[in-house]
Amino acid sequence: MVTLADLDHEPLRTSPRFVPTPEPVAELDRLGDQIAELSAHLDAATARLLDLICEFDERGGWTNGFRSCAEWLTWRIGLDPGAARERVRVARALGTLPRLAQALARGELSYSKVRALTRVATPETEERLLAVGRAGTAKHVELIVRGWRRADRKAEAAETTRRHCSRWLQAYQSADGMFVIRGQLEPEVGAVIVKALIAAQESLYRRRHVKGGSADAPGDGPRDTWEQQQADALALVVETALHHGIDPGPPAERYQVVVHVDAAVLADADAAGQSVLEEGTRVSAETSQRLACDATRVVMRHDSDGRITEVGARTRIIPPALRRALEHRDRGCRFPGCGLRFTQGHHIRHWAHGGPTTPSNLVLLCRRHHRAVHEDGFQVHRSPTGELEFRSPHGRLITEVPPEPAVPTVPFAALQAQNQEFGVHIDARTSMPSWLGERLDVGYAIDVLHRLATG
Repeated sequence: MVTLADLDHEPLRTSPRFVPTPEPVAELDRLGDQIAELSAHLDAATARLLDLICEFDERGGWTNGFRSCAEWLTWRIGLDPGAARERVRVARALGTLPRLAQALARGELSYSKVRALTRVATPETEERLLAVGRAGTAKHVELIVRGWRRADRKAEAAETTRRHCSRWLQAYQSADGMFVIRGQLEPEVGAVIVKALIAAQESLYRRRHVKGGSADAPGDGPRDTWEQQQADALALVVETALHHGIDPGPPAERYQVVVHVDAAVLADADAAGQSVLEEGTRVSAETSQRLACDATRVVMRHDSDGRITEVGARTRIIPPALRRALEHRDRGCRFPGCGLRFTQGHHIRHWAHGGPTTPSNLVLLCRRHHRAVHEDGFQVHRSPTGELEFRSPHGRLITEVPPEPAVPTVPFAALQAQNQEFGVHIDARTSMPSWLGERLDVGYAIDVLHRLATG
């Protein structure tokens, strides 16, 4: 039996004891905080990077010889093509999602979370999805996004029949000779077109050349509009399909584009003479020179009344054997940062000016860059050492490998200072989710978040 008197002589056993955290554990906690803080700083800097990419993309900074902003990123900063396309996609999406963009800029959401959320977020659903990003881990966000997309697919399935019945396509020639193509295609047809463009590594091509200016250099003249780039993309798809024999039954002559051009015009774009397609539509002398670089040539002689007096044999400007040698040497388009495998032979000095059809005077260029050299003012020369030199219309050298950017001596300090300059205050808990370890019920979450999930 224990009495109160006994307790007076017993040491207190109920007083709390605080065991100090061992130094190695405290050091690991500090190391973890540093990782978390630096990661949040990197995410905030990534937001700034995406802002710059979005502005660069919208202003067409990549049009100085490149087919897309993603291709420019691959060349300029060394991103993998897939990663470059994803950066551009996220940058464009954040342009319409200010809440997600701000959360990334403050280091509150990681780039991985934002990248996933932008696949499904719209201005109407952005706030709900932002709450998902703040509450869960990156894995949770991925699961929610997948469930969200499934709910979207169920809602869209009801419109499949309507879309099928509303498909249409028109193609006709207008009074000025231009072809007009209008239509509305089903989603799966559009997906096939997009896949074909990606497989060909060609994003945008113009269907007809733009009169009176260059579209390939920032500040050097008018740039291609989105519609013009889509027209060029269609031209490349058609050209590639015919090249691989989409309909091998009819003779190949059916697919040839014939240009009638005077010899004087080939030698001098300012000379008097004709340069017209077979049906009579006029094209520029520069276009004729480009087409004549790598084509079949038939020389016709006319008398003073225009009657044909002599027709020479059809000859190939670049013989097949030489073409194979060029493909083995160049391995695709030689324009810096391109490498597209579907190419045309270009005479560095045109054969109409006396340039020989020899390997040293030839280079392979894709359709876009071949046009850029002939009609948009870009220049290509072969130096005395045999190296190719490409220059913009203003004479700026376009290098194969861009110069490396300057890096601060202490990169983290510079990054931290830059974020502070933009008013971003980050600590080790800035990007920590509010998840407490409970199991995620994806079905319930989608039912609550997606307004059409139970419809």
